[in-house]
Amino acid sequence: MYQVLYRGILSRCNKINLLTFSIGIMVSIALSSCLGTRNSTYFKSLQSSDTTIPSLVNAQYESIIQPKDLLSIVVSSLNSELDGKFNEVGVSKTIVSNDNIQKAGFVVAEDGTIALHFLGVVKAAGLTRNQLKEKLEKDLLPYMKEPIVAVQYLNKKITVIGEVSKPQVLEITEEQVPLLEVLVNAGDIKETGDKRNVTIIRENGSQKTVKQVDLENHSFFQSPWYYLQPNDIVLVNVDKRKYLSEEKRRNLQTTVSLIASVVSLGIILITNVFKL
Repeated sequence: MYQVLYRGILSRCNKINLLTFSIGIMVSIALSSCLGTRNSTYFKSLQSSDTTIPSLVNAQYESIIQPKDLLSIVVSSLNSELDGKFNEVGVSKTIVSNDNIQKAGFVVAEDGTIALHFLGVVKAAGLTRNQLKEKLEKDLLPYMKEPIVAVQYLNKKITVIGEVSKPQVLEITEEQVPLLEVLVNAGDIKETGDKRNVTIIRENGSQKTVKQVDLENHSFFQSPWYYLQPNDIVLVNVDKRKYLSEEKRRNLQTTVSLIASVVSLGIILITNVFKL
């Protein structure tokens, strides 16, 4: 009679084990389906891939040279010997870039001037790069034959932080850079990032302007914030909806695992007791 009773209890325990396992499977499926994250893509508001979006973005922006800017000024003419003399002297500072490459340039002094070979002290602050280029080419004509001047920034950067694969400081030499290009260089937005809520912080003199942009809406192509300017900060915010969903999923998984462990332990104890 005891053997029959023991077999009955053991059979029930096996059924409980099977039931526990089945419950675990069903809960896992429910977790993956009910708590799935929102599918987030760029420009999901586009109704068709075959369309034309009028551009209202100014691609001709030119920043103004400021005191403390570090400029690369390279001159080439029909006299390579004079070119060498100009490009080798007058360099007032050397910096080490993010890729550990030394760059030499001309620092704009507090009074807005730079010191150049042949020309002496030249006013640079308040001019754009193109205006300084044209001014130097004109002023160098008495000393060089057909001089061509190239002016670039060496201290301009864009900072990318938050939910991107590679937060970093990107050096730029251009007047402005598309936000999408900067995000690609930073390894793109992570799955936990919110493409609808990307913050751009821009310096305007003594003030800072903060702008939220939505990269799921194709109207961004027409936004004046499509291009980033030197010294902008890009902050990719956490997608709170995804974060909370993931937190719930993890907590529920932990709870289910704990319950399953307790049930399994109880079944093992009951089984061992009836074996005695």
